[in-house]
Amino acid sequence: MSWRPSASFEALRLRAGLNARIRAFFAERGVTEVETPVMSVAGNTDPNIASFALEFSGRTDGAPRTRWLRTSPEFPLKRLLAAGFGDCYELGRVFRDGEAGGRHNPEFTMLEWYRLGWDHRRLVTETAELVQAALALVDRRARLQTIGYHELYRQRLGVDPASTDEAGLRAALGDIEIDPRGLGRDDWLDLLMTHRLQPGFDRDTLLAVIDYPASQCALARVREDGDAVAVAERFELYLGPLELANGYHELTDAGEQRRRFLHDGSVRTRRQQTSPPVDERLLDALEAGLPACAGVALGVDRLLMAMLDSGRIGDVLAFDFARA
Repeated sequence: MSWRPSASFEALRLRAGLNARIRAFFAERGVTEVETPVMSVAGNTDPNIASFALEFSGRTDGAPRTRWLRTSPEFPLKRLLAAGFGDCYELGRVFRDGEAGGRHNPEFTMLEWYRLGWDHRRLVTETAELVQAALALVDRRARLQTIGYHELYRQRLGVDPASTDEAGLRAALGDIEIDPRGLGRDDWLDLLMTHRLQPGFDRDTLLAVIDYPASQCALARVREDGDAVAVAERFELYLGPLELANGYHELTDAGEQRRRFLHDGSVRTRRQQTSPPVDERLLDALEAGLPACAGVALGVDRLLMAMLDSGRIGDVLAFDFARA
């Protein structure tokens, strides 16, 4: 019966209702919906994300034939911001290679939006408001709690992400056995999040974890916090154990962004991974001037899973990867 949908009709109708609620939410706030390319000459350099590539057979007028399927609409949305478009969002499909299973599908729906003049803390509130509006569709409520990344680890695990050595981080995993080969400090911190912290997050709490270690800055600004600790102005939003969203007070420095792209490339080379081309058009946009802003990406399928209290992404997709 593999021809039949993987999701129930109820789930598919709930998805349609959620899409309508999202669009109404942003229309009320004057944030404009846009559509940007799914294929690009550049790819995502993040060493922890694998991109799909394809070959274009038609005329390119000297442009590369290899195109990369987007893992996020982030780069073209930022180009729109730099061009002066203003607050905008995109609701659409993104693609990531090597991610298929209970909670992952190689193609999935992402909602991403940007707010001019905002920082990550202000965006936390709006992201929580959107999730709460979505949960109301299924008569569910969740309260928002915000906690600093370092405080979370100190309170719940008794380790300090800034000072505890790798041996101490490994010990905090307890009886969870992980092959340590090739793992660094940030890997152990991530493992503590996924294996020790997330499973204990309260089901009815929207937990916003803010101000990550500077080494996990991705595309966020970095600032000096108390005790001369550098932190990335970034947040992740969880509903119970499910990670729903990842947001930044966005980096606007083109030179620093290029350095981060090159660092990603060196990590990929060390891991013997393919390195997608750096997005030079994004760097040109940053050089021209990206306005101060905050942005966030939210996994719509994850949100639907939470709304239906399901642990399987196939339950919210018309046809999951096994039936595509």
